Amino acid sequence: MTVVISAGFLIRIPYIPILEESARNLFLHVPMWFTMMVAFAMAFYFSIRFLNDESPDWDRKAETATAVGLVFGICGLLTGSLWAKFTWGTWWTFSEPRMNLAALSMMIFVAYFILRSAFNDKEKRAKISAIYNIFGITTVPFLLYIIPRQLPSLHPGADGNPAFSEITAPELRYIFYPAIIGFIGLAIWLMDIVNRYKRIEQLTYTGKS
Repeated sequence: MTVVISAGFLIRIPYIPILEESARNLFLHVPMWFTMMVAFAMAFYFSIRFLNDESPDWDRKAETATAVGLVFGICGLLTGSLWAKFTWGTWWTFSEPRMNLAALSMMIFVAYFILRSAFNDKEKRAKISAIYNIFGITTVPFLLYIIPRQLPSLHPGADGNPAFSEITAPELRYIFYPAIIGFIGLAIWLMDIVNRYKRIEQLTYTGKS
């Protein structure tokens, strides 16, 4: 008999071996990484624009997009750790390349903010930060996708393991894809709010000086 997990009166989620009830985490964990990539792509664009005309607005937008992307990346790590505890029996394993490389990629962007705090000169800080950000973002596809797929791993989609699309039911996509769109929309909304706040703060500071 097929066991189902109720997800409301419109969609019933089929029972998935190993994942069981934790299958709902699919609607959180994976969209976090999609959202992070979109935010980092925007930060990449803003950083390049800054190097072209050195407008403080582009630097501010790049910093904001990077911060939001980092938040969603950390959420991706946390939800992944929760999933690992349920399916692998441990919160973290150093033998899992995708987890460790994802953590390394987050550390790269933590270093981005540490770097920004090391300069008092605004123009120098913005220029060096933009260059570092462009370098940091170009490493993300390698750390999160290309390298892990070449190494032995328990993670779905790595080293011959089936991807989520192969082990999950089609019904999950009715929730999964809207979740991606929703989280990306949330990230853009957060970027807009933070950017406007920083702009007002900057104008206030300039006015007082």
